[in-house]
Amino acid sequence: MKTKREDTDVHFQYAEEIQEKLKSDTFAQWLGIELTEIGPGTAVAEMTITETMLNAHGTAHGAALFAIADFVFAVACNSYGKTSVGLSVNVGYLAACQKGDKITAIASEIKRNHRTSWYEVRVENEKELVAHVSALSYRKNDYFVGGDESKGT
Repeated sequence: MKTKREDTDVHFQYAEEIQEKLKSDTFAQWLGIELTEIGPGTAVAEMTITETMLNAHGTAHGAALFAIADFVFAVACNSYGKTSVGLSVNVGYLAACQKGDKITAIASEIKRNHRTSWYEVRVENEKELVAHVSALSYRKNDYFVGGDESKGT
């Protein structure tokens, strides 16, 4: 079993490989989400609200805001090179976004242990916090980077 420090070492040793793997998310690419920052247990991404992301009221669909939040959550919990999957997510929508708004999502690790990790995600436009997310991930045994030397439990 790797320790928290060893996980951080894996992040820095394989940072480029981890970033390339996590940037390959085709759904995020389709939405125009751009990963701008990745660190151990953290991630930041940006997206512009387009016409196709609007709901019947002409404001950003909650699913669009959730998508960018879910993406940075996935990046942050996988940032150690260890395969992690979402267990639960709670989202609160706090303000409406309009077409053309630039959205930034910031994920921060709150707590991590061998099997689970907890994250907070803030989704903001240029003016205010528009959504707040609390998310829990399950950390599998396998590392997806580094060949045999970083694999294992």
